Amino acid sequence: MRVAGRHRLSIEAAPDGATIIDQTRLPFALEWLTLRTLAEAAHAISSMQVRGAPLIGVTAAYGVALALSQNPDDVSLSEAITLLGATRPTAVNLHWALMRVQQFVTPLPPSARAEAAWQEARMIAEEDAAQCRRIGEVGLLQLREIAEKSGRLRIMTHCNAGWLATVDYGTALAPIYAAHDSGINVHVWVSETRPRNQGLLTAWELKQHGVPHTLIADNAAGFLLMRQEVDAVIVGADRIAANGDVANKVGTCMKALAARDAGVPFFVAAPRSTIDFDCASGDDIPIEERDGDELRLIKGVDTDGVAGEIRLIPADTAVCNPAFDITPARLVTAIVTERGACPASRNGLLRLFPEMTNV
Repeated sequence: MRVAGRHRLSIEAAPDGATIIDQTRLPFALEWLTLRTLAEAAHAISSMQVRGAPLIGVTAAYGVALALSQNPDDVSLSEAITLLGATRPTAVNLHWALMRVQQFVTPLPPSARAEAAWQEARMIAEEDAAQCRRIGEVGLLQLREIAEKSGRLRIMTHCNAGWLATVDYGTALAPIYAAHDSGINVHVWVSETRPRNQGLLTAWELKQHGVPHTLIADNAAGFLLMRQEVDAVIVGADRIAANGDVANKVGTCMKALAARDAGVPFFVAAPRSTIDFDCASGDDIPIEERDGDELRLIKGVDTDGVAGEIRLIPADTAVCNPAFDITPARLVTAIVTERGACPASRNGLLRLFPEMTNV
């Protein structure tokens, strides 16, 4: 997508590593970092310098390549898979990408593994961009039908599921970009998504692309939905269970409940790699519990533009900080994938992915 008028990917292979955007510095500063070691790749994922299920998976694939470039033996490969696999437990794309690279390089002689891992990581990145572009095309069909009724399209989002969360285009934002680029009168309600405030990344993205948008406090979402100021809600996912239950950034379920009561369609956009056919339902999805200081502290810049953080509540205040929640399939209007849209159900998912019938 566009950054200052130039097309960029959120992760790019470099001669000595993989270049990423340090997303912990956004939206106030745009800084590119080059990951050169396995440890740096693992830190980038766990610290959320990269975030978003598809991008986490691609970064992990590059992390394995970095590890094998230093030592291609079986022990190094196993240690890399274990270290990277422990960084973010909920996003299934992480484990999908690690398994794919591991299965690809394990039969090869050690001397051929590093180059093969780099090739596979680049392939995963290219496939992700292509899948997200297709998700945009499929989602546009859903959104165009809604827009044709009123001549406009007012969409609500949650967290960030744009190109910053993928390699390019995004998942939930891909249909929005496609609608905007096709001439539809689009306006986006951007939920701030505390405590990590990843909605600010969505606002930054939309500004770069020229999409009209308004940032809202998370708790304003229900009010806007009940006043019929939203035509559709669209979010991404970190894992979709085989029955259609959706794990996404905490706060997603509240929007789904409000949307259902208001009669507003609620869409989930995600590629095949986010669908976990080995996971029967949302009850089986591990929910990451993050550091309480993410809630106790808030980051920003002062009046002089100097970055820092301030304390919102005392350090000894007990907090609960789950990173994700589960939206039941019954609240999801449709799941939008690169193969089409379907009901949020096992039968619906298998209609798009029949090769997974016996899983």
